[in-house]
Amino acid sequence: MKKVLLASACLFALAAPASAADLAARPYTKAPVAVASVYNWTGFYLGIVGGGAWEDSGSPRMQGGFVGGTAGYNWQTGNVVFGVEADGSWADVSASVTGATVVPGFGVVTATASSKTDAMGTVRGRIGYAVNNVLFYGTGGYAWIDNKITLSALGVTASDSKWHSGWTVGAGVEAFFAPNWSVKGEYLYRSLGGETYFSGALPTGTLNFHTVQVGVNYHFGGPIVAKY
Repeated sequence: MKKVLLASACLFALAAPASAADLAARPYTKAPVAVASVYNWTGFYLGIVGGGAWEDSGSPRMQGGFVGGTAGYNWQTGNVVFGVEADGSWADVSASVTGATVVPGFGVVTATASSKTDAMGTVRGRIGYAVNNVLFYGTGGYAWIDNKITLSALGVTASDSKWHSGWTVGAGVEAFFAPNWSVKGEYLYRSLGGETYFSGALPTGTLNFHTVQVGVNYHFGGPIVAKY
C-alpha cells in the first residue's frame, strides 16, 4: 500500500506542471470608455415660471406673486449663448388704502382705493456665457402689465383696467440638471409707463417693479454625448 501511495504521489507531481501549462492564458479585458455629456444650449424650449414682485415706491406699495409660462430659443457659438424669450403670467400684485375724503353733497366719507396687477409678461433678448451645463446671462427688452384700479365709497364701487407698457432689464443663471431639463433663477427690474384711468379723471405715474423668479424649462434636444 505504501508503494502504491508513493507511486501515485510521484505521478501527480509530474502531471501538475503539465496541466498548468495546458491551461489557457487569462483573457485581457479592455477598460470601459468614459462617456461625458457636453451640453449645447442651441434649440427651442418651453417652461413654467413663478416668483414675487414688489413696487419700487413708498407705502402702500403693490406686492404679491405670479405664475405662468415661458417659451424661448437659444443659439450657441463657442461658449457664448444668444437667445430670445417671452413669458406671460397670471399675477396677484396689489395694494390698497382706506381714508377719509370729501365727496360733494355728502361731506367727509370713508373711501377705499386699490390697485391690482393681474397679468404681466416680457419679450426679451438674452446673452450669456456657458460653462458646459451652466449658463450665466444678462437680459432685457419689452415689459407689460394689465392693471386695475378700484374706487369704493358710499357703497358704490367703480373699476377701470389699463395696459401699461415699458421696458425691463436683469440677469440670471440657468443650469441643466437632467439631459433635457434646466432650472433657472432670475432678477428683473420692470419700468411701466403711466396711464390715465376713468376717462382721464385719474392719471398715474410710472410703475416700477422688482421681480425675482424661478423657472423650469424643457429643451427639445439634449446634450451631445462625447467619448473620452
